[in-house]
Amino acid sequence: MSTVPPPGRETPSRGPSSRETVSLSDPVIETRDLNVWYGSSPALKQINLSVPRNKITAVIGPSGCGKSTLLRCFNRMNDLVATTRMTGVILFDGENINGPETDAVSLRRRVGMVFQRPNPFPKTIYENVAWGARINGYQGDMDELVESSLRRAALWDEVKSKLNQSGLSLSGGQQQRLCIARTLAVQPEVILMDEPCSALDPISTRSVEDLMDELKRDYTIIIVTHNMQQARRASDMTVCMLLDDSVSQENHRTGVIAEYSSTEKLFTTPSDPRTEAYITGRIG
Repeated sequence: MSTVPPPGRETPSRGPSSRETVSLSDPVIETRDLNVWYGSSPALKQINLSVPRNKITAVIGPSGCGKSTLLRCFNRMNDLVATTRMTGVILFDGENINGPETDAVSLRRRVGMVFQRPNPFPKTIYENVAWGARINGYQGDMDELVESSLRRAALWDEVKSKLNQSGLSLSGGQQQRLCIARTLAVQPEVILMDEPCSALDPISTRSVEDLMDELKRDYTIIIVTHNMQQARRASDMTVCMLLDDSVSQENHRTGVIAEYSSTEKLFTTPSDPRTEAYITGRIG
């Protein structure tokens, strides 16, 4: 059974903003009894979650528990998998994202995504940032947008003299920040990050974490990570997902929420013994 703080309850956040509180009374994204199947195989079961605005929410759990599946639900990337079926409701700013009035392409402009491995286009640094904005009909000053996006991604000073060079010429950490700049240029409200540091060295990882802390002033960030130290360092809220032990693991791997709370509470005084077992390495 998932443990979700009741609406309106405030829980302390972590990091530099530890004196702030996290309010779940007005979530930017909310799931209600979300279930997902791939064909006949259940992938997610009874997911109830409220994601606070302008905070970093980490999703942790063992491989195969549905973390990336959950993330892809928030911008309907699962629509691209023909066998996917979903029940329940996902609300974004109070509107059902799977309703007939919601356009998936427009949704993905508002809910951007950064993937596990840096995936810059085989284009110049400038065109990598400008591309998404251009195809979405941006009418403003493109030079200004590219510069501001690179600045917000903490990359401008490193690339401002080589904007016409290939994005593939950058280091791995720089490429990932370029992909973040590309996402920012489309001016989303939410940024989904699917293990964005798993292919990076520790220095680049810390750069991305510092960047996330800056970006949450203007964006809501949801990050999937296998790195529990990263979740503890970087996030305000943490979702611990585990495999449903009521389903035969021989045939299915079904993810459930074991616990959801402030990061501080989850890592210091978890409410569910399964959470404690996972974060201490006894299961998973």
